[in-house]
Amino acid sequence: MMMIELLKPDYIFESSWEVCNKVGGIYTVLSTRAKTLQDAFPDKIFFIGPDVWSGKENPLFSEDENCLKDWCAYARESDGLKIRVGRWNIPGSPITILVDFTPFYAQKNDIYGQAWCDFQVDSLHAYGDYDEASMFAYAAGKVVESFYRHCLSKKDRVVYHANEWMTGLGALYLRKHVPEIATIFTTHATSIGRSIAGNNKPLYDYLFAYNGDQMAGELNMQSKHSIEKQTAHHVDCFTTVSEITNNECRELLDKSADVVLMNGFEDDFVPKGNTFVARRKKARQAMLNLANKLLGTKLTDETLIVGTSGRYEFKNKGINVYLESLNRLTRDKNLKRDVLAFINVPGWVGDPREDLIARLKSKEQFTTPLEVPFITHWLHNMNHDQVLDMLKYLNMSNAPESKVKVIFVPCYLDGNDGIWNMHYYDLILGYDLSVYPSYYEPWGYTPLESIAFHVPTVTTDLAGFGLWVNSLKGRFSELADGVKVIHRTDYNYSEVADVIKDTVSDFSALSAAEIKKIRKNAAAIAEKALWKHFIQYYYEAYDIALRNAEKRLAL
Repeated sequence: MMMIELLKPDYIFESSWEVCNKVGGIYTVLSTRAKTLQDAFPDKIFFIGPDVWSGKENPLFSEDENCLKDWCAYARESDGLKIRVGRWNIPGSPITILVDFTPFYAQKNDIYGQAWCDFQVDSLHAYGDYDEASMFAYAAGKVVESFYRHCLSKKDRVVYHANEWMTGLGALYLRKHVPEIATIFTTHATSIGRSIAGNNKPLYDYLFAYNGDQMAGELNMQSKHSIEKQTAHHVDCFTTVSEITNNECRELLDKSADVVLMNGFEDDFVPKGNTFVARRKKARQAMLNLANKLLGTKLTDETLIVGTSGRYEFKNKGINVYLESLNRLTRDKNLKRDVLAFINVPGWVGDPREDLIARLKSKEQFTTPLEVPFITHWLHNMNHDQVLDMLKYLNMSNAPESKVKVIFVPCYLDGNDGIWNMHYYDLILGYDLSVYPSYYEPWGYTPLESIAFHVPTVTTDLAGFGLWVNSLKGRFSELADGVKVIHRTDYNYSEVADVIKDTVSDFSALSAAEIKKIRKNAAAIAEKALWKHFIQYYYEAYDIALRNAEKRLAL
């Protein structure tokens, strides 16, 4: 059988709200993939992001006034675009264009009216971040149009890749105004699916019965749902990140993905050999020292350190079931080691605790806990925080006699948190086990990051990552494989809590040799998710988009 060679683009433009703007998981997708694409298309891939750092120093962006100099002058003078061009400070250092979208607010109503006439995009019910995202999307489309008109021609194969509903308006603008450009749209999570799950409605058992448009009206999500749905239907190639999210797209957007673009990873920042051992030791010392100073305990390196992290979506990320499992673990007779469990989830953080800082600076060994011995930073909403409320409800006290201690670190671990002053990746490798029992998780970078650092993880089959691991094994993956995948449904919360409890308890009884083997298995799974394996799906998406654009233009 003859293989058809995939069409390759000459130029790729990719836009996202998270280009040079680290706010969520899409940043990880783009920033870890960039080097692979830059190697394949050197300086022919351009990332477009919002210039939200205007007037302030952006540590992720290095402006270069000589980069694309002629076009920049044209774009600013002839097209009136406020842009800065330079390099994204990540591996591969791709060319990046940051655009100030605020001038387009003056045309907002006309832009929305035209989007309705052209593509039936309903912006009438917009609120919150819809206007900001849409003006950026429109500005990004204008940037690509300007570059195409000034620098390229019909003989160039050009792809525009828009990520998430926030960039949809730009993809539709190019579809109309520069039809020669092939368009790709990736939804990393359907806005309506996330909303159904976040509003405590059963998503999975009733997915077949939900009508996306109807639910958008019920949950006041009409505008975000509309731009997402219309973009999915009108681009040359529609993609998503996992089979579980593809099911949502099929049911809620009435459109299946043309390709599933699974989220890969790079391991170039995972330390090797003696450096890894030294950093793991440093991370464990930092976490144990913090716990002992906060709690007035004498936890040793024999302590089993467990953690969860991610966005503060209490139900969707499974933070609630994690806490429930830890509470049950306090009564588990089979638990062989003390457990120190962290919740590294940014909340409405105030200041780092001065009393804790003072203790951390002291050489003294403390025997009494600080007030509120659960948290490292004060919150603005101490009386209405879901983690603290549940700890109180479960009557978890971090008492000296309890074998399970829980600490909430409610801030971004960016190296400047005021307590640890260490980066997340420099701490995660100190865990013995991580737990991410997600209810709604289109992919799941946190468990993938965990195993990249050789830390075995617990996740669920409602996470795209968990499903992928099961597909590798041809069965439910178990703790011995390095990733424990728990079956989760709309209604089996209690069973999930028990399985997590049992998994941690079982792990506490393992020998050093057994743990070493599990850690090795975890790292082996992570290797299979490197971008060098997953990038092929992007090449398929480029091919589909380019071929569909050719068909359109031939009509």
